[in-house]
Amino acid sequence: MSGFLGELIGTMILIILGDGVCAGVSLTKSYAKNSGWIVITFGWGLAVAIGAYAVGQFSGAHLNPALTLGLAAIGEFPWKEVPLYILAQLIGGFLGACIVYLHYLPHWRETQDPAVKLGIFCTGPAIKQTWANLLSEIIGTFILVIAILAIGANQFAHGLNPLIVGFLIVVIGMSLGGTTGYAINPARDFAPRLAHALLPIAGKGGSNWGYAWIPIAGPILGGVFGALSYQTFFLGHPTLAFWICSILLIIVVIGALVGEKHHQGLTSHKAVNRRLEKNY
Repeated sequence: MSGFLGELIGTMILIILGDGVCAGVSLTKSYAKNSGWIVITFGWGLAVAIGAYAVGQFSGAHLNPALTLGLAAIGEFPWKEVPLYILAQLIGGFLGACIVYLHYLPHWRETQDPAVKLGIFCTGPAIKQTWANLLSEIIGTFILVIAILAIGANQFAHGLNPLIVGFLIVVIGMSLGGTTGYAINPARDFAPRLAHALLPIAGKGGSNWGYAWIPIAGPILGGVFGALSYQTFFLGHPTLAFWICSILLIIVVIGALVGEKHHQGLTSHKAVNRRLEKNY
């Protein structure tokens, strides 16, 4: 099997099982309905582990453009293969989402809320705040990539790496996923979002393309910064790219802090207006 086909099949398995658990927990008349966030995080973690076990020997099981770009940024993966890997991941993600649609075919018309249907395919913010949402995706993917590299450096983990990475996905979801649904993978979000837009899903709404750039840009920046940070602090090889990414991250942090202060000011202003209105 080629690396291209390995990434395609592995990402397809990842999305079938990952979007599948979201569908089971969310869709009306599913036996798994309302099972909760813990079921979703474990489902995604095991989805990553199974996808990685399936194709790791053929492609290295990146299954994530952010990881592919991070590895390339530190010289652990050839840049010439990056476009093919990312294309394979996107195709696999799209096909996986289509299979989830077919598997739950009768359930779409039984589920009334279009937002629930969209949430099965892709992520969205619990509180819409652009810079903060972007920062959440950066942090989650930073932890993902730096931890994957650290796990790979331990010989005791040989053969268990995919399972351990699966548990890493679980803990990221439990600890950090409550803000944006933790895409931490552009292929996991963009490809199923595209499938949602194209498939004849009964009663679906829009695909929220206005938000779609955040689970692309955030994971890419977080993944590359995670890999560069590992190279800098764990291996002792700082590079110019690390400092450039650090500056970009500082800009995002400042943007998030300014945005939060602005929202706090608006909230305070509204509260004052409500108190004044009660006096008249």
